[in-house]
Amino acid sequence: MKDLRLEETMVRPELLELDGVPLPQSTASIWDKVWKFKAKPDDVLIATYAKAGTTWTQEIVDMVQQNGDTDKCKRETTYKRHPFLEWFLAEPPSARYSGLELAEAMPSPRTIKTHLPVQLLPPSFWEQNCKIIYVARNAKDNLVSYYHFHRMNKGLPDPGTWEEFVEKFMTGKVLWGSWYDHVKGWWKAKDKHRILYLFYEDMKENPKREIQKIAKFLEKDLSQEVLNKILHNTSFEVMKENPMANYTKDFQGIMDHSISPFMRKGTVSDWKNHFTVAQNEKFDEDYKKKMSDTSLVFRMEL
Repeated sequence: MKDLRLEETMVRPELLELDGVPLPQSTASIWDKVWKFKAKPDDVLIATYAKAGTTWTQEIVDMVQQNGDTDKCKRETTYKRHPFLEWFLAEPPSARYSGLELAEAMPSPRTIKTHLPVQLLPPSFWEQNCKIIYVARNAKDNLVSYYHFHRMNKGLPDPGTWEEFVEKFMTGKVLWGSWYDHVKGWWKAKDKHRILYLFYEDMKENPKREIQKIAKFLEKDLSQEVLNKILHNTSFEVMKENPMANYTKDFQGIMDHSISPFMRKGTVSDWKNHFTVAQNEKFDEDYKKKMSDTSLVFRMEL
């Protein structure tokens, strides 16, 4: 019965714009504290646009840091192992979560997660020269995944119809703002800061190579045996069955996995199953304009 009552009390959040970036009202309410967050030099930050392979990257990073020890990686859910910096959920009390409080209480070295665009990142991360891993996913697949995530997660605004959501995504009127600004902003920042910029498509194409990049960036020397163990345990199939990573233990009554599982497909070019020809043409035209001022190139298929 508990979940039923929770569903009745769970109201989808309103968004408030902060410097033109839509954020949940709850995040906006604690923004001063988020902005003043004190990073430490040995913090590792995992930054992504939502649904770009965040949880996958978190699991890889944790396994690299724990030298492939699967038991250590199951000490807690992803959500608690890596505080989600700006996420604040006050209601319902059973699901209360403050990424900020969790991060502040966590002993070093900490690994923290954010979906903030580069201009909203608390300045202490730059001041402390923290290592940042950014993962970007092609716009069309990212959009599809984000749409399904909105459908199943009552902690996010109602996505509306597929057609409506495509429009919202293109105009940046979605949570965490414009995908275009997000990926371009972080791409530009990598020239001045310690940022490892990864692509979801590369991770799908050759996960071992990308895991090695992450290990090198984190200054971890891993044996082939440990590398293969990480490769196996961070595969989509294994993670989908791992309750510590698939979000079946957190957010009960908020995420409805029967509508769409949190770990849905994990593929490249699923967008072809969603876009109509007309939508695709319109999207491509808009995409070309918005991406004309960057050297950043994405693969829409493998």
